[in-house]
Amino acid sequence: MNRALYPGSFDPMTYGHLDIIKRASKMFDELIVAVLDNSQKSPLFSVDERVKILTEATREMDNVKVDSFSGLTVDYCKNNNLHIMVRGLRAVTDFEYELQIAQTNMKISDFGVDTVFLVTDLQYSYLSSSTVKEIAMYGGDVSHSVPDYVEAALKEKFRNIKR
Repeated sequence: MNRALYPGSFDPMTYGHLDIIKRASKMFDELIVAVLDNSQKSPLFSVDERVKILTEATREMDNVKVDSFSGLTVDYCKNNNLHIMVRGLRAVTDFEYELQIAQTNMKISDFGVDTVFLVTDLQYSYLSSSTVKEIAMYGGDVSHSVPDYVEAALKEKFRNIKR
């Protein structure tokens, strides 16, 4: 079985992430989308909320599973017998960063982890979770960036923060 991992923070998931998930799911028998619980960051959404959002987004994709993890991605790969990681690229700056991470993962994994890069569809190349959060925080329209249930979750989060 040809399996791959698409790890990320997904805080929040955007149409750019969904584009990569849809395309990668056609390339592999099974795609695991795993939410990283990074103790170094202060995410807007909890891990459980991000898993729930991704589960909703992928509910019609039978070969996509959603999970979460903490620690090194290569350890998650080893524990789940995964040898392929999928990463999305929006721009050259993404490539430089992702190449360094991919090379590091190859070096520190003792069982072999390769990275497959997918170039994000041009219509989503400007998208980042950080930008989406900032626009939503100031009440801007993010409907072109995220599904409606993510937009609603963002509005609710920022409504609660302002109270």
